[in-house]
Amino acid sequence: MPDQLRIMLVDDQPMARRGFALMLRRSPNLTVTVEAGNGQEAINLLTARRSEAAPLPDVILMDVRMPVLDGIETTREITRAFPSVKVLVLTTYDEDDYAFGALTAGASGYLLKDVRTPDLIAAVEAVARGDAILTPRITRQVLDRGIPRTLPHHQQTEMRALLDPLTPRERDIAGLIADGESNAEISERLAIEPASVRRNVSRILSKLDLRDRVQIAVLWHKSGL
Repeated sequence: MPDQLRIMLVDDQPMARRGFALMLRRSPNLTVTVEAGNGQEAINLLTARRSEAAPLPDVILMDVRMPVLDGIETTREITRAFPSVKVLVLTTYDEDDYAFGALTAGASGYLLKDVRTPDLIAAVEAVARGDAILTPRITRQVLDRGIPRTLPHHQQTEMRALLDPLTPRERDIAGLIADGESNAEISERLAIEPASVRRNVSRILSKLDLRDRVQIAVLWHKSGL
């Protein structure tokens, strides 16, 4: 992880962007390098930076409700076109459907807009390390609403078959990821080193040909486990 992480703020409310910028400035490890007022503007700015060989942001804080192009479609476009850029979506308590849509679009997680400064900073740094921000309470609610509890039996069987290459340890870790636990929490739960957790997560992603931890959680829940 670079010494100082580059952050992009995407929100149609200038005061909201200013507020998050002030919170992020509390950390010497974070710097806001670019801001956008809607999703299309964000994509245009990223495209311009790439064409100019300018550094791309490491993490984007993305609002979901914006004019021109909303946060979900923007997240889908950015994670496809700029795979090195991680996206954290900002939601409110009544926007679980938006949160699930963002996860399936490629976001590395989501935060409530009333997040406290230390939690915001920790979340941005965790996502930059390759972790996912999926708090257990909200994760379960979002996934339960977004994935039917009773998929047809043949679909569940197909999903479970995809998990067959995993070792018992990898299955344990995949299940804990699906419960919204971080690498540090998994390390404590299973009494193994954090580095071992990271290696196992990398192997899970490789074996299942998945992009990130969010996709592990979605696959696990779709399999009915």
